[in-house]
Amino acid sequence: MDSVRSDAAPVVLPTAVKILIAGHFGVGKTTMVGAVSEIRPLRTEEVLTDAGIGVDDLSGVEAKTHTTVAMDFGRITISRDLVLYLFGTPGQDRFSFLWDELASGAIGAVVLADTRRLKESFPCIDYFEDRETPFVVAVNCFEGSDRFTPADVQLALNLDPGTPVVMCDARDRTSSRAVLVALLQHVLSLPV
Repeated sequence: MDSVRSDAAPVVLPTAVKILIAGHFGVGKTTMVGAVSEIRPLRTEEVLTDAGIGVDDLSGVEAKTHTTVAMDFGRITISRDLVLYLFGTPGQDRFSFLWDELASGAIGAVVLADTRRLKESFPCIDYFEDRETPFVVAVNCFEGSDRFTPADVQLALNLDPGTPVVMCDARDRTSSRAVLVALLQHVLSLPV
């Protein structure tokens, strides 16, 4: 007869938190998930083909060769008892039907923005505002783009004064991690 040790420590599973990385086409969502994920990210990218001509607007991202068609997925362990699961959304309107499924159960979102194409951020912002999902705007500072202050971006996007705006480099792990910390701090600061 096997006996169970009564002095064995109980297994405690970490709290799993779902976060969306959203934004318009070509803003750096896949790059951010890949930069910060501690696992090899799951990517559902496909090669851009001639079939996308007239459908996908490559203005400002003419060198882009691949696009996310479903989602990106990554994981980052914050502590023994907190793990973030990152879901990067596709950026084109034709894949917007996936957003509701991806957003289900998320505690918040990062809206990645590019100041060269700032107006393209409005649909993402509207999506999270309409659903009362907490979010931060992370401006991906592309080389050669004009630099603006977070206050300037907040004003240009007509954001609620309580919505954080942070500057980042989506290619950099430390910078991307700081964006996630800003989102977590924002979510924790909100009334329950």
